[in-house]
Amino acid sequence: MTDATPGRRADDESARRSVVAVWRIESARIVATLTRMVGDFGLAEDLAQDALVDALAQWPVDGVPKNPGAWLTAVAKRKAIDGWRRRERYDDRLAAIAHDLADEQQRAADAPPWDPDAIDDDVLRLVFVACHPVLSREARVALTLRVVGGLTTEEIARAFLVPTSTVQQRIVRAKKALADAGVGFEVPDREEFPQRLGTVLGVLYLIFNEGYAASSGDDWMRPELSREALRLARVLAGLVPREPEVHGLVALMELTAARFPARLDRDGEPILLADQDRTRWDRSAITRGRTALQRADALGRGRGPYALQAAIAEQHDVAASVDDTDWNAIVAIYDALLRLAPSPVVELNRAVAVSMASGAAAGLDLVDALAGDRRLALSHLLPSVRGELLARLGRDDEARAEFEQAADRTENARERAVLLAKATARR
Repeated sequence: MTDATPGRRADDESARRSVVAVWRIESARIVATLTRMVGDFGLAEDLAQDALVDALAQWPVDGVPKNPGAWLTAVAKRKAIDGWRRRERYDDRLAAIAHDLADEQQRAADAPPWDPDAIDDDVLRLVFVACHPVLSREARVALTLRVVGGLTTEEIARAFLVPTSTVQQRIVRAKKALADAGVGFEVPDREEFPQRLGTVLGVLYLIFNEGYAASSGDDWMRPELSREALRLARVLAGLVPREPEVHGLVALMELTAARFPARLDRDGEPILLADQDRTRWDRSAITRGRTALQRADALGRGRGPYALQAAIAEQHDVAASVDDTDWNAIVAIYDALLRLAPSPVVELNRAVAVSMASGAAAGLDLVDALAGDRRLALSHLLPSVRGELLARLGRDDEARAEFEQAADRTENARERAVLLAKATARR
């Protein structure tokens, strides 16, 4: 039943938009509830999708229900029961559910009134299932965006510039891998939690970064992807509020996304940090990011890699200009980050900060020391940074060669154009 006025047909497009919006908001909870009910993640996702198809057919005719999320869940549950009945397992399955409910009631009666370490949320369980280590990185990303983020396979495919069929295959293989591995619908044991949470945060970080600086394609940014990662990170922070690195990741995303309005011109061309109109930065996002960083610090467990990166972003966001930025503070934060999470990319970024604090020559020495690192051998980052420093030192011929090499290595068309323009300017 719905609350639409009898005889009144809802506008098809309006209803379709409502279905999409409800799915984006409620899909994680719907799939999580169904997974707990049927005990099979893949089946739960299929049931939810079938309910979505019904909504697309019925809501334009009957109107949008007062509680659309509950409508979708109820329809999916009925489909599950119908499936059990057709397989002649209806009575057995109902008996099993009744037994499980009795067990849950008994456990609730025996349990202490409140356990501050207990995590009892279906959506959180779903996040850990979607980001399970048994899956490849690509599968984790696709599954997280699909079942936790509520994106369609077409939207995921567009975001990562791959065929829709590729995303569909990744999701199908991911479901099979989870089923074959017998992955339960559960949060890992407390001793496993930090490592598994790190996997979840890594997936969200990867999604955000792909939106911030697209690795390939014609667009320099895909902000909708970053916004989705930020939304999921906020949800996660609400589910595990005593995990400082979750707040650190939210802070990093907020403080970075604050600069999005100034990163492109009207034609979609990139605007680099030094040339951005800082009055266009989103001050509300900066405030939210700084608040999230304060939450991480208030837990008193020290800053992890995400919180440290957020602290670097904060230094940029509070500065009136590039010249007014506290580059010495940023170098010190990079030093701390290198101790916790050493990587050549962090070293390269630190070299840039050193060049701003102590001069281009000092930064170039550090960059040259990274030239033999095989992890940067195919990346455009090292020649791009080296070209910048050489240009600042007036070594134009060398700078041009570095920019051209960086342009050859990048797979992003917008970034390639920026690098080639820099090379041309050194002629």
